[in-house]
Amino acid sequence: MRYLRSTKVILGLAILVLFVLIALFGPMLAPHSAHWQASTTADTPLPPSGRFWFGTDVQQHDLFSQVLAGGRDTLLISLLAGVIATALSVLVGVTAGYLGGIVDDLLSALTNIFLALPGLLILMVVLKALPLDLTGNPLTIGAVIALTAWAWGARVLRAQTMTLRSQDYVEAAQVIGERKPRIIIFEIVPNLLPILASSFIFTVIYGIGTYATLAWLGLIGGSTVTWGTMLYNAQVGGALISGWWWWFIPPALCVAAVGVALSLLNFGIDEIINPRLTSARGTRGHRVRFVLGLTPVVRTATAAPAADLSLDLKKEVAQ
Repeated sequence: MRYLRSTKVILGLAILVLFVLIALFGPMLAPHSAHWQASTTADTPLPPSGRFWFGTDVQQHDLFSQVLAGGRDTLLISLLAGVIATALSVLVGVTAGYLGGIVDDLLSALTNIFLALPGLLILMVVLKALPLDLTGNPLTIGAVIALTAWAWGARVLRAQTMTLRSQDYVEAAQVIGERKPRIIIFEIVPNLLPILASSFIFTVIYGIGTYATLAWLGLIGGSTVTWGTMLYNAQVGGALISGWWWWFIPPALCVAAVGVALSLLNFGIDEIINPRLTSARGTRGHRVRFVLGLTPVVRTATAAPAADLSLDLKKEVAQ
């Protein structure tokens, strides 16, 4: 497994597995439920202590329990957004790249439209138009986020598919009468798996960042506690103004840590599948001199020039 030789991939996987375990078993390990209140009369948040490791909010909820319970829906929404966006990018990008012609023109125009649209504004409009109960459904939120996350991957897959469709094995499949959907699924898509993996991770990063932003703006409904709703409650409760840092820093750090883990994975995979990055990594042992305004060039050692044999031959003839 050449992917496991990359330090970035190993570190990213380790962090991501930790948060996946927290998402799976966090609610069971939490000392209290997410809606448990230490007191119904006090209205001042308690700082971190031996009793409440991450402190409490204004309503005296245990923030440590909320952080452990809030990762499940946050990661689920991001994963759903990545899966749906990747499926759309394969459907649009690979179809356009393989079929070409008017189909390519129409699908490319659709991709360009979604690339040009302001994604966050579109999501705000769509979520405002949905019923309140649907805005708390992870599947609905993931599908809505995926609407603005598939276009970049479709553009990359279209370009790569246009390169693959002229390969010998694809032309051989066409000659023997294979149907176009079968060629796409069994001949082209398997060769796009490294790019699909990178595109999927990228859309999951986009999904978790977008979800946190939408929750911060108060556009996510439902009664489920997530890292995004914790950030929203901290904003509404005046945690930033009042200096109650323990209210918003733990969920923000969790979102950032998951984003860093996925980014490390993406960088590691990109270095392996991208020949330019691979060749650049192979030149680290060379001394490169950087000069302002000039592009450094790594030169390989050249053999010493051969001796001028013509002079020796002339001397022998003269003798």
